[in-house]
Amino acid sequence: MIRVFEPSITYKDKISVFKALSRNNISGTSPIVKDFEESISENFDREYCVAVSNGSVALDIAFKVLDLKEKDEVILPSFTIISCLSAVIRSGASPVFCDVDENTWNMSLENVKEKITKNTKAVLMVHTYGLAAEAKKISKFCKDNNIYLIEDAAEAHGQNVEDVKCGSFGDISTFSFYANKHITTGEGGMLLTNKEEYYNLAMKMRNLDFSKKRFLHDNLYWNYRMSSLQASLGISQIKNLKNVIKNKIDQGTYYLELLKNYEDCLQLPLKEYQNTVNHFWVFGIVLKKDNIRDLIISDLLEQGVETRPFFWPLNLQPSLPEKYLSKNSFPVSEYLGRNGLYIPIGNHIGKADQKKIVDLLIKTIEKRSTNA
Repeated sequence: MIRVFEPSITYKDKISVFKALSRNNISGTSPIVKDFEESISENFDREYCVAVSNGSVALDIAFKVLDLKEKDEVILPSFTIISCLSAVIRSGASPVFCDVDENTWNMSLENVKEKITKNTKAVLMVHTYGLAAEAKKISKFCKDNNIYLIEDAAEAHGQNVEDVKCGSFGDISTFSFYANKHITTGEGGMLLTNKEEYYNLAMKMRNLDFSKKRFLHDNLYWNYRMSSLQASLGISQIKNLKNVIKNKIDQGTYYLELLKNYEDCLQLPLKEYQNTVNHFWVFGIVLKKDNIRDLIISDLLEQGVETRPFFWPLNLQPSLPEKYLSKNSFPVSEYLGRNGLYIPIGNHIGKADQKKIVDLLIKTIEKRSTNA
């Protein structure tokens, strides 16, 4: 079975974790966690970083720190992971969906502008699948209009927009370090900011508000701590980030070469956009024939190739509370949700595997397109 992804764990990563174990301090209070936070801060040009247990709670804390109210609106792309929606709703604010660009699969500034109202208090900008959003444009717009910007850079470790690093655009930015990310700690996340007040409040929220005296708590907060074992892996992973990204770019470029003659039946990801190179966190494709995607996924799995469907749009999620249901459709998000999938990419495969995957993919598409 060729898996859609496998974590890139090196011998040096294992040594780093073993050293943490040998120090006999494996909780979230270990100085190793602080070392990881400082390493992220240095590598991503932020003043303050708060390590947490996963990327979803990093978003939760980000919105709680902003103290949004019930009528405050947060604009976010419909085409993204449900953690983004959950964080907005749990904050007490109201989610307002926007569609995404049909070529980049990211929210654009124009998508955002279409949804601005007098109640807009924040924009949640997500970099999707390894290609950065229009971060400079959206960031400037938010600053000019006194709107908070939350940046979800979970899929953009090491990505730049021209000379500015993803993870440094938001009033608060977040990372996930899930097993399939360019930097992984198995599970884990990070909140990044340049504002000391946000940092101080996030630290309290992460650790049950143990802020004055032990077992005396002014607020009912959470235990969102990251363990030192996770942090030790992250410290080592950062050192290999450039190699991971280079390999992903090389593999993505090779896929584009193998598939360039099949754009009559496939939409391929952009190699670059506005001077930003795609890092191919995943290699996504969109089938131009509607409603055969699930059959393709099933057929490839039977032939030993694991794939994954694209995000299902947030506006169509069965868990979406009725009061947030939109009368609007989001045609690009919905089209991508029905017809998009991503194929294996990462250090666990080589060029021979990529060629085999493409051969099987094209044969399967041809078969299903004829039978449909």
